[in-house]
Amino acid sequence: MSLDMENQKGNHMTPEEVLKLAKDQNCELVDFRFCDLFNTWHHITSPVSTLADYLEGVPFDGSSIRGWQTIDSSDMRLVPDPATAKVDPFAKHKTLVLLGGIVDPVTGEDYTRDPRNVAKKAEAYLNSTGIADTAYFAPEAEFFIFDDVRYDYSESGSFVSLVSGESPWTTGHEVEGGNLAYKIRAKSGYFPTLPADSNADIRDEMIITLEKMGLEVERAHHEVSPAQHEINYKFDTLQKASDDLQWYKYILRNIAHQHGKTLTFMPKPVFNDNGSGMHTHQSLWKDGKPLFAGSGYGGLSEMALHYIGGILKHAPAIAAFTNPLTNSYKRLVPGFEAPINLAYSARNRSATIRIPVADAPAAKRIEFRCPDSGANAYLAFSVMMLAGLDGIQNKLSPGEPMDVNIYDLPANELNKIGKMPGSLDEALDALEKDHDFLLKGNVFTQDLIDTWLDYKRTEELSPMNSRPHPFEYNLYFDY
Repeated sequence: MSLDMENQKGNHMTPEEVLKLAKDQNCELVDFRFCDLFNTWHHITSPVSTLADYLEGVPFDGSSIRGWQTIDSSDMRLVPDPATAKVDPFAKHKTLVLLGGIVDPVTGEDYTRDPRNVAKKAEAYLNSTGIADTAYFAPEAEFFIFDDVRYDYSESGSFVSLVSGESPWTTGHEVEGGNLAYKIRAKSGYFPTLPADSNADIRDEMIITLEKMGLEVERAHHEVSPAQHEINYKFDTLQKASDDLQWYKYILRNIAHQHGKTLTFMPKPVFNDNGSGMHTHQSLWKDGKPLFAGSGYGGLSEMALHYIGGILKHAPAIAAFTNPLTNSYKRLVPGFEAPINLAYSARNRSATIRIPVADAPAAKRIEFRCPDSGANAYLAFSVMMLAGLDGIQNKLSPGEPMDVNIYDLPANELNKIGKMPGSLDEALDALEKDHDFLLKGNVFTQDLIDTWLDYKRTEELSPMNSRPHPFEYNLYFDY
């Protein structure tokens, strides 16, 4: 589909320009989208003739969305943001897409459990502090592409089966047309060329489509694990970067699906190999000037070092949002390049926070390497920024940098370094004890945090902990 990239960017569009875009692109339908607390993108579709009316708001039932309203107060309204207008590249019938925020139709107030509203409040709070007026974020969301995924769990048994033509465990599979080998060994998938990089053409199609949709791709490559990939695109402001990540996931999943493949951002789908992270680059600016460049360690300013201090202090609590799945903590284990030690360093990828090499002041930033794409970007970016701001406001020291391979430190030295939580349960406990910094500016509400804690414990942790794991049979069946 040929699309006008300028139209796809959708920046600063007015309602009138949205109507004109729909007409110029010959759209037949309009799709209104929003994200729930737990990272699912929802949509409501209407004929394009309703667009003018629905720009004021689209009513829907909020009781059917996880973690939102009860049935006795279920009416909600989605208010589209004209600046987000894009044409869907996959819909059979030409469809204009608008993202939006949720409001209470009775009071007209922004809904506090809407993640996009949280991101909007986070940006407003940043501006109100006088510290900065803009926070930039750039996530590196890794993913796996599989040819076949099957799983089941019942009282009688359970299994999971993953198939990729690149995977080393498929050397003995019978394949129509022949098994052509060229498998990628565990931890050996970084940058191989064709034919080993068997989905390179699909990844290239993803790059081209992302560009057409207004995401400026910087680089793409095969990642360390067989079937694992990464595509990096340009940073943007907190809320816009969150919107971009929703589009990124949507585009990649649909392109994989069109090719008969399935794509997952699950942090640790494969045992005994590297998982998928979402390393998050971030920086603060004011009046068009970067605030993280300076003469301190790694070329950072004192403000940037305090920002790091805030993230390191609150890392166990913010993990409840940046690493919000039980599966997240299967990735955060030693030996698979996932940082678990709360330290910072220039260039050193074994540290939780890395300071990338950058000569230009505008490129000075920090990279928090713990998050994964199970996170809701609107919430995750907000908690990272709020933790960093708390560090700046309280002049928190990040301690001394760690310029050695932390994984090689002797146990007595390693034990002196703080650690990320070892499980979602630990992260939720940390959040319960440490969340006052999230309540500043009413960015997060106590209600949202309580809802998050309750849902994660009752709907994810409890069901997971009550089920026998297949590996337990290996450990205990003959006891």
